[in-house]
Amino acid sequence: MTPETEVKMKYGVWGLIVGATGAMIIGFNWGGWTTRGTSVAATDAAVLSTRVAICVAQFSKVPNDKRIKELKAVSTWERAAFIEKGGWDRMPGEEKASDTVARPCADGLGGLVDK
Repeated sequence: MTPETEVKMKYGVWGLIVGATGAMIIGFNWGGWTTRGTSVAATDAAVLSTRVAICVAQFSKVPNDKRIKELKAVSTWERAAFIEKGGWDRMPGEEKASDTVARPCADGLGGLVDK
């Protein structure tokens, strides 16, 4: 290999490394690129918020003052169990409720109870 080719190869490799590093920095900081973990966390949060909205809608589907009074009577830390017992945390078409829906649903219903 000639010295001229050796220098070209050296600068070419360094250019490739610097260019790839720069592209990654720009992509992850300003380009909207995400890692798998970030994407999974965002998806899980979106699914949970949708399930909580469905739970609140199922609870308040039939306006029932008795049900709201029962929820008011239950202490705040036992409201998740009340929601589970009523089955409002179970999604339509599912036989079993998700473990993570009852507590945020009870928190979401807190605004309904405080009225």
